[in-house]
Amino acid sequence: MNLPLAIGSFLFFTVVVALISWWQTRREDNSDAQTYFLAGRKLPWIQVAGALLLTNLSTEQLIGLNGAASIHGAVVMAWEVVPVFALIAMAWYFLPRYWSGNITTVPQFLEQRFDATARRIMGIVFIITIALNILPFVLYSGGLAMSTIFHVHTQLGISEGASFRLMAWSIGIIGTCYVLFGGMKAVALSDTLYGAGLLVCGLLIPVLALFKLGDGNFLAGMSRMLQHQAAKIDPVGGSGSNVPFDTLFTGMLFINLFYWCTNQMIVQRSFGAKSFAEAQKGILATAGLKLLGPFFLVIPGIMAAEMFGAAAIGNGDLAYSLLVDAVLPPYLVGLFAAVFLGSVISSFNGGLHSVSTMFSLDLYRGWLRPGASDREMVRAGKLFCVVIMFVAIFTTNLLGSSAEGIFTMMKQVMSAFKLPLLAVVVTGMLSRRVPAWAANVSMILGVFTSVFLNCLWGVGFLGLGRFDVSSLHIHWLHLAALNTLLLCGFMLIVGWFAPTAPAVASAKRDGLPSDIAVDLTPWRGLRLASVVVSVLAVVLYFSLWLLAHSG
Repeated sequence: MNLPLAIGSFLFFTVVVALISWWQTRREDNSDAQTYFLAGRKLPWIQVAGALLLTNLSTEQLIGLNGAASIHGAVVMAWEVVPVFALIAMAWYFLPRYWSGNITTVPQFLEQRFDATARRIMGIVFIITIALNILPFVLYSGGLAMSTIFHVHTQLGISEGASFRLMAWSIGIIGTCYVLFGGMKAVALSDTLYGAGLLVCGLLIPVLALFKLGDGNFLAGMSRMLQHQAAKIDPVGGSGSNVPFDTLFTGMLFINLFYWCTNQMIVQRSFGAKSFAEAQKGILATAGLKLLGPFFLVIPGIMAAEMFGAAAIGNGDLAYSLLVDAVLPPYLVGLFAAVFLGSVISSFNGGLHSVSTMFSLDLYRGWLRPGASDREMVRAGKLFCVVIMFVAIFTTNLLGSSAEGIFTMMKQVMSAFKLPLLAVVVTGMLSRRVPAWAANVSMILGVFTSVFLNCLWGVGFLGLGRFDVSSLHIHWLHLAALNTLLLCGFMLIVGWFAPTAPAVASAKRDGLPSDIAVDLTPWRGLRLASVVVSVLAVVLYFSLWLLAHSG
């Protein structure tokens, strides 16, 4: 590696992004809550799409999803394709209901529909799970990748453990600085710039890998892949696979509906759009970009399996790092490092900014200090950011390797804690009869029923083993859907037999003040864009299936 060139290109791209973000936000008054939390509701669609994509796309995908693909094959691409349909649901169904309430957080929607307790429960669950599940995994996978791909320990003459901790601290501190000093606009702008770089660099890796697999011949590399890895290229999984095809219509769909339609760290990006139509346009643009995901989040993992074999990549978490290290030219190392680190920082500051927003609005002003001013609320959110940063960094040190890889483990935890929240939001939108107490019970009870179902009919949950009382085995994604449907059924039954009039809360009572009228004029291209991305998603699946069975 040409170290001076690598460091120079890394610093150049990183500094350019930081300067552009600073220049564009230097006149913003971040003591104003609406500016700090929602970028003043001025984001154009391209920045909404960039923020959505980069908040989602980080090393837990680059490392985790490619790692899963190296072991299980292209069946894991469902995590990148099914979101297309969840994003369509967000644009058509969820966004109008959020936007019409003029809300800033999803927990605020629950107060409008149910009561203040529902808002607090959801806010607390979101904050805990982002702090202990999302952010530590981002730091863990980012530190692991940076240490492996760029040989940080070798270049600095330190141990691998020390280099891992150095990268985790660096990511945490830089991401926190974006949130503290730039607010949502700086986060969205840096996400857009890093997103463009990541798409270019990410798509370059499989191209270079095919040249290497073919000893300099691109077509020969493709032929080798089709000859040796045809089974892994097939995206349709059987009942014993990591992602059986039938789970795409149950738990896979439900988890993506939660993530893209009710997850605060995602939907908050669309709340910052300058109009309802711009938000819809940004959401559909994200759906289109997600279709590129399999080409740099799944296929490289299969290429790594062909290039190195199972023994070298272990549980899969080293697959992408080894591939990048093997194919990346020295003159691109610094640029890739900057883009790669930027994607990690973007996911980290996206989660951190959402935690700050929910703490400030849903807990601080909404509960602990109802009369707090905007300046006090922003200051409390910034202080809480710093606390959560330290919690996430120290939690990162407790993470170890899972036999299934970090991506699957992360999704299993998400299904247990987050799908009960989806059940409550969806039931609240579908029925006006469900009382608040039923929703509040479901958000808490749903975690325990998820764990119970996985121990009863699944393979256990994290450290908890399977109960030896049944021989029935059900895939955890089916169990996730079953748990969600049971909770929805419970709330609807309660609402039928013991209905309660829903709470009527002012949209502006303790949310962000806004002088912008609620305009629900839809984007004129919404219908056409929805049809196009849906068809492309089906074509992508069918094309890879044909390719895998062409021999």
